[in-house]
This record gives sequence, structure tokens and C-alpha cells, in this order.
Amino acid sequence: MLEYNEIFKNNKRWIQEKTKINRDYFRELAAGQEPAFLFIGCSDSRVTAEELMGAEPGEVFIHRNIANLVPNNDNNSGAVVEYAIRHLDVKHIIICGHYNCGGIKAAMQPLDLGLLNPWLRNIRDVFRLHKEELQAITDEEARYKRLVELNVQEQCTNIIKMAAWQKSFLTKGYPRVHALVFDIHNGELIDLNINFDKTLESIREIYDLGTDTAGAE
Repeated sequence: MLEYNEIFKNNKRWIQEKTKINRDYFRELAAGQEPAFLFIGCSDSRVTAEELMGAEPGEVFIHRNIANLVPNNDNNSGAVVEYAIRHLDVKHIIICGHYNCGGIKAAMQPLDLGLLNPWLRNIRDVFRLHKEELQAITDEEARYKRLVELNVQEQCTNIIKMAAWQKSFLTKGYPRVHALVFDIHNGELIDLNINFDKTLESIREIYDLGTDTAGAE
């Protein structure tokens, strides 16, 4: 178990390792960031974006919260997406869920969880949208795994509803949106291979926010 005082020892060791390979490592890091990816994942301590992807600092812009949500009324995740698209010009947006997600399981329990209630309600809404499919799955663990996947899918759809994404994608052709799941049992990163171009076509009639030069806010 990691102790507080070990953090600083580990930090010094990390600095030495990086500068041994490249003496200008931190000077280059401080010069700015141009990440190609925005990664939105779960806050679970077992799921770390850089390690999963084999990425170095500066290559991935990261936002994490319970159950990797991008709710339509959440200014926090919304601001991250807006900044990543309009200012960092990211080429890919990844929503990454993971099997055995505590947030997903908590949302499906009939419990009063205080401040978590409105947050987890977003997951219950995903269940409601896919109720017929999920209730047809008799194995409870398999049902939770499928809900993890469907939750990722719906959060990707929430990205597609956003004005910043629509304007960028429909004028530049990016960022591409990807739905991934991390299998915590074997370490595998799984692409759900969802065609979000088709999703965009199906929802534009309702969520089309325009692509004029001024942009929709």
C-alpha cells in the first residue's frame, strides 16, 4: 500500500529517470501541450489512461469522474470537451468505461446515496433507454457488463449532441468519437466499434445546432 511520504521519493526517482533519458524533458514538457486525444474515463483508481494506452505526458488530455459520464447539464465535463475541441484541437475523443464499475452497480441498487443520487440517475436513464435489452439478460453479471457498454455508447452520443463537437466535425471531419471498455479482469482495452457517423445522421434532425462561422453556443 502506497504511503504518503513515499509519493515524494517516487517523484524524485521519476524525475531522475526522465532526465537521464532526456535532460530537456521537463523544459520541453513546459513548452505546451498538443494532445491528439481527449480521454474521458472513470475515477476508479485501477483505471489509468496513460498506462492503458501506453501514452506519455502531453499526449492525452484527460477527464475522469464516477462512471465516465458526460451529462448534458454538467459544466465540468462540458468545459473539458469544449476546451479540448476548440483550443487543443484534439483529433479523437475516447469515452472509456470498465467492467466491474462500482458506479454502474451502485446506480442499479435501490439505495439512497445522498449527493450521488442525481449523478447516478444518468446511469439509470441509460438503463431506462435500453430496458428491454437489459432485462432480457438473465445473468446479473452479464447484464452489468452490457450496461457498462451501453453507458459508454450513450455518453458518446452526448458528445455528438454538443455544439462544439458538431461544428468541428462537420467542418473539419474531426474529432472522431470512440467507445472503449477496459476489461479489468485481463487488462484488455476493447473497441466497441460503434458507427457514430450513423448516430449523427439519426439525431441531427433533433440536435443539429448549426455549423455557421459564428458557431452555436
